[in-house]
Amino acid sequence: MTPAQPPKVITRHRDGRIHAYVIESGASGTLEPAAVFQPQAGDEAVESVVRPDMERVVYTTLNRVVCLTRAGDLVWASAFEPHSDVRHGHRPGCALSVDGRTVWVYRPDAMAGRGGGDQWVVYDADSGQVLARRELETVGHGASHHVHPVDGSIYLDVGEGQDGSVILRGTAGADGEVEFVAYPWWDRCLIDLAPGGEQFMTVDHGQADVAFHRHPSGDVLFTLPVEAFGYDPEETFVEWSGGYLTPDTAVVTLGGETEDGEEWFRFHLIDVRTGRISGEMAAEAAHPYDVEPLGDGSWLTDGPVRRFRAPVPSTPPHPTR
Repeated sequence: MTPAQPPKVITRHRDGRIHAYVIESGASGTLEPAAVFQPQAGDEAVESVVRPDMERVVYTTLNRVVCLTRAGDLVWASAFEPHSDVRHGHRPGCALSVDGRTVWVYRPDAMAGRGGGDQWVVYDADSGQVLARRELETVGHGASHHVHPVDGSIYLDVGEGQDGSVILRGTAGADGEVEFVAYPWWDRCLIDLAPGGEQFMTVDHGQADVAFHRHPSGDVLFTLPVEAFGYDPEETFVEWSGGYLTPDTAVVTLGGETEDGEEWFRFHLIDVRTGRISGEMAAEAAHPYDVEPLGDGSWLTDGPVRRFRAPVPSTPPHPTR
């Protein structure tokens, strides 16, 4: 049984400010921000995370990580040294642990021109003290964090552009020591963790298949290549998007081009208990990356707008030419 979790909080950056939204049970339609945070003067937030109580925000810029109160008072800040004047190609990311005690920050130092490889740094959420630091053998442009809902471990997926993708996991023990584990792949992109945390979903970096893995070992439960969906693998690919719609159902996005050069995409549903493809989802999405499944039968599209699944008629396996 999955333990009760605090309401999910997401952020969006608009007009130089950080808008925080609470995903309330049953709420649908366009969401209204529960809080709005103003970064410090001169700061351009790249990524951000807000505590469930809305009292603090943590955000990264190209050169530092900052924690502010809701009133805008500085709690702590930590600069990425040395200062980088590189403006593009690197996006530092951040995540808050499930217990709210630590902040995990990915530093793409190689692409920022700081020398050496990237870093993954763990901060005390209240004081900003560095608790752990992992030197990475990656040259990433950015990374996505995924917080395990049960054991509190943190997954990190580092995107290295055409060179592939590296997946790591960090775990804080009872003694406060942090253990970092690297999975033995360079060609799989982490898409999502199951709502109960028992498995996770990856897509081949070459976009040839989707796989589902046991947590935490990474052992493959099953893999679905493009052909399994009834498409020609020479013309169709798996997008690096989708995720868990419910504990038992995942969304896999496939796309391609018609003979006329028009791009198309479709959202396929997978029963993760059996590995069976179980139909399609009408997501009302503007593009293949406009769907963020929330694990409770709903998903977000741009706005943000929260939508719930409704029964849809079956459709042919191939797009209309």
